[in-house]
Amino acid sequence: MSSPLLDAAVTGGLLVVAFVTLLSGYRVVVGPTTPDRVVGLDTIGTNVVAVAVLYAVGTGRGLFVEVALVLAIIGFISTIAVAQYLTEGDIIT
Repeated sequence: MSSPLLDAAVTGGLLVVAFVTLLSGYRVVVGPTTPDRVVGLDTIGTNVVAVAVLYAVGTGRGLFVEVALVLAIIGFISTIAVAQYLTEGDIIT
């Protein structure tokens, strides 16, 4: 029971997320510094979460919202670990 407006909004959101992911992939490949690459990877992780949520909204499967939450937690922890490694040279202090 989805409306055409909801389908169009989900499709538009997926297109925007795909475009931003391509731009982030360019930033990861080109750099020029390591923090730029880390921010690009973090953005890609956030976009994966957005795709999971948009898929859940589009299909009506709530399981993908839980998957998105787990992916967001893992992405946050990995970003903190990389930031600590870049600033202090060690993850566990």
